[in-house]
Amino acid sequence: MSETLLDVKGLSCPLPVLKANRALRGMQPGDRLRVIATDRASVADFQAFCRETGHALIAFGEDGGVLSFVIRRRPDAPAGT
Repeated sequence: MSETLLDVKGLSCPLPVLKANRALRGMQPGDRLRVIATDRASVADFQAFCRETGHALIAFGEDGGVLSFVIRRRPDAPAGT
């Protein structure tokens, strides 16, 4: 299992989620994606995205206005779908 970093600081909704979705498609089931964002709407966006797609939002937090999300790619979907 690997972890990939996606920096989307400065981008506004819906771009952080769209870029995360694209990154997750290229990852293996169970891999982790760490997303670094500054858009406050990302909190609700990533919660809804994970709920709707089956990926797991396993951690999120904030440090100095920078949001961090860790998403585990769902195990049942092959990479590239």
